[in-house]
Amino acid sequence: MLHAIIMAGGSGTRFWPASRRDTPKQMLSLVGEQTMIRQTAERLGDVVPPERRMVVTNQRLVDGVAQQLPDLPAAAIVGEPCKRDTAPCIGLAALLVAKARKDPDGTMIVMPADHVISPPEVFQAAVRQAEALVDADPSRIVTFGIKPTYPAEIFGYIQRADALEETHGDAPAYRVARFREKPDAATAEQFLAAGDFYWNSGIFCWRASTILDALRERQPDTLAHLEAIVEAWAAPDAQAVFEREFAAIEGVSIDYAVMEHAENVAVIEAPFEWDDLGGWQSLPRRLGADDAGNTIVGEHLGLDTTGTIVRTTDGHLVVTLGCEDLIVVHTENATLVANKHNEEQIRAVVKELESRGWDAYL
Repeated sequence: MLHAIIMAGGSGTRFWPASRRDTPKQMLSLVGEQTMIRQTAERLGDVVPPERRMVVTNQRLVDGVAQQLPDLPAAAIVGEPCKRDTAPCIGLAALLVAKARKDPDGTMIVMPADHVISPPEVFQAAVRQAEALVDADPSRIVTFGIKPTYPAEIFGYIQRADALEETHGDAPAYRVARFREKPDAATAEQFLAAGDFYWNSGIFCWRASTILDALRERQPDTLAHLEAIVEAWAAPDAQAVFEREFAAIEGVSIDYAVMEHAENVAVIEAPFEWDDLGGWQSLPRRLGADDAGNTIVGEHLGLDTTGTIVRTTDGHLVVTLGCEDLIVVHTENATLVANKHNEEQIRAVVKELESRGWDAYL
């Protein structure tokens, strides 16, 4: 059977002050009326029914996720006691599919909760194609590559090799030559010019047994802790075991733990539109801009204002005068005014707030 795993544990600090500990990026309505996590779940349509979906998130977000996804069984929302990156998250989900759901040969489609993907029917067809590729070769790992449109330095890359003889769908599919980490500007230019590189979407499809075998080979200590957690899943002390064993894991990404070393990997050239909302400057791509290059969400009066992003809460007017290339975000208890070209430093703002103990703004 096909199981959908939604990874929803990110903090989204580059979207501060809208993104907070209790309402991170995936819990916000940044593009459209629905939250990112709800869009992700609904995008699955009938390809994966609610009873075969799972959300792995932060423990403090479990109730919020349940409110966003009322059709999801309570047991399908897993709250990690601490952050340990994507490899432990995926390994835990695979063990739960294999053991708690008793489907060791189950196929998993794994995706982040904070991507913008459209149209949903094209995405669903691509998921079915990935599942078919795994069914044809159960040891195969399938990922989705995004055809790059500019030399991005913020994404990892996938270099394709020769085309697969049987694509099992409409989208082109290739063997993977190698994965590359986020490049510098010059290397990104080379990747774009080469024509055989994709952005790494972070969406994967594989058998639960395949990814567990890979973790057993590459990250045996991590898998041992995860197995201890799942063995105690129904025990009276399950939560205590979860907290103790998960905290003992060294955080590592699935790319580093598995994908960079795997041999039988295929990449589907994504037939859908995709955007990883990395920060405030991604809003103009999705929402557009006015004739002055401004992207506005909420009430705004702009005089002699160009290239500016404004997001404000209902009923609160933001006025900008003589401004250029700014990010202005108003929330109930914090307001950000930043130069667009310093967007990456928003993370430093969050760290500074943490160091000062100003938890009310986190």
